[in-house]
Amino acid sequence: MNSPRIIFMGTPEFAVASLEALINAGLNVVAVVTMPDKPAGRGLHLQQSAVKQFAVSKNIPVLQPDKLKNPEFIEELRNYNADLQVVVAFRMLPVIVWDMPPMGTINVHGSLLPHYRGAAPINWAIINGEKETGITTFKLQHAIDTGDILLQEKVAITDTDTAGTIHDKLKTVGASLLVETVNGLINETIAEKPQASFSIETLKHAPKLFTETCKINWENKAANIYNLIRGLNPYPAAFTTLHHKNIKIFECSTESNSNLSHTAGEPVTDGKTVLKFAASDGYIVVKELQIEGKKKMKTEDFLRGYRWP
Repeated sequence: MNSPRIIFMGTPEFAVASLEALINAGLNVVAVVTMPDKPAGRGLHLQQSAVKQFAVSKNIPVLQPDKLKNPEFIEELRNYNADLQVVVAFRMLPVIVWDMPPMGTINVHGSLLPHYRGAAPINWAIINGEKETGITTFKLQHAIDTGDILLQEKVAITDTDTAGTIHDKLKTVGASLLVETVNGLINETIAEKPQASFSIETLKHAPKLFTETCKINWENKAANIYNLIRGLNPYPAAFTTLHHKNIKIFECSTESNSNLSHTAGEPVTDGKTVLKFAASDGYIVVKELQIEGKKKMKTEDFLRGYRWP
């Protein structure tokens, strides 16, 4: 088969690596679909998505529909006569879009499906204390993240990894696996595997993150709180309150103590370099934080300028 005509759909920086990998592999990306430009910053200037900026730099046509069922967009998409569509970190597609190309639409997902279907697979894998995650390429179908699996690659999660570091690892692995997947489809060397064929008793899910997800419950064990903080770093960040102000915690360590002399959530400090909070079985020692209205800073810098009541 000749190189198929590919339409790429994505928005953030995570997707740029995959788009760049397709182009560098000599594959024929005929157009890109991304989110409309949005006002951002103090001046509310229109900001282009990372995918759009990259596509424009490579002279690839860009489509930015407000609604994916818009008849004009559907007609424009159809006119590109794509053989294959690739989706990386984009919106949920209507059937009329994902079912359009003869080779189907494939997605790059940041987990080892069928585990961690949903909007935040990287975060939840770390929050749950997993030791590995990975990338899955699969064919889109009606229910989200349930299509037939094409290829998978595992990635280890270390005890110090954060959502940010795993995001960057998966971005690179995903780009490489996508190229391998497209070439495998071209050469007809990939056997699709239905997710129902994986014998798993209890599926782990990755729902959208809400404010309540990010609020630290100090009654939990220190190890679980540590994983929550890692899994939400750098965004949206785990938070607690200190003297009636919200503080986000980005970096921390744990300190075990079976004879706690402080109640859960109680802050402990020497006023100079140490700030820690009591958990149910030890302490979370804060290394980097951000109090509302201030910039992110190291604990010692924060304590230097903070008036302890």
